Amino acid sequence: MTDLLVDKTILITGASAGIGEHSARLFAREGARLLLTARRLPELERVANTIREDGGDVIVAQADTTVPDDVQRAIDAAVSRWGGIDGALNNAGRSQGGARLAEVHEDVFDAVVDVNFKGVWAAMRAELRAMTAPGANGGSIVNVSSIGGTFGAPEQSVYGATKAAVIAMSRAAAAEYGREGVRVNAIAPGATMTDMMTTWEQRVPGIIEHLGSLAALGRVGQPTEIAEAAAWLLSDRSSYVSGMTLGVDGGTAPWPH
Repeated sequence: MTDLLVDKTILITGASAGIGEHSARLFAREGARLLLTARRLPELERVANTIREDGGDVIVAQADTTVPDDVQRAIDAAVSRWGGIDGALNNAGRSQGGARLAEVHEDVFDAVVDVNFKGVWAAMRAELRAMTAPGANGGSIVNVSSIGGTFGAPEQSVYGATKAAVIAMSRAAAAEYGREGVRVNAIAPGATMTDMMTTWEQRVPGIIEHLGSLAALGRVGQPTEIAEAAAWLLSDRSSYVSGMTLGVDGGTAPWPH
């Protein structure tokens, strides 16, 4: 532990598993107070209880990021307990499955856009209001995009489009709120061992090995490695970094068509 986030109150969306869960554990070890949100309350409580057992200060709120009032209620709870928030990791997201553009069903399109784009917008709106409220001291927001948002990946057209939108929105917000002390950045993970990746492997055996072979490091990433990058961007050690997209992909080349 390096106390990277000591005395900071951090919100994490999608904190019940994967990158969100590993980020919660890491941020707590680095000294942060945590507000954890997710749609699945039992899994969220499991993560929170583990952190509490290790002495961490954490509260949870069942929240669907596509419902703006849910996010606002969660942030209100943090403001009530700690006086505000200092940072946020907007991690909640979903996949589109594997389908070429013309084969994507409209309901899948709507669901992916709703979670991956509208959900990040709704979370950012509430976070920015809290960070720029009278008496607030700004803060740092990190949005989880994907390398799929930086180049076109086969059978991921809608997913990639939403992740590209997150990058664009992050840059715009950085320009809009920088003078009020708010930094906004995105991270673009490569293939990472989460439940989403496990499901993909079940559908396409060998995909994990294939994606790992596209990285200069020759492997897929681990959720904790993504969390480490997010922790740095949320900390004061990245105080002059804003409007950037940090690739955390092991040196992955564009996926061949």
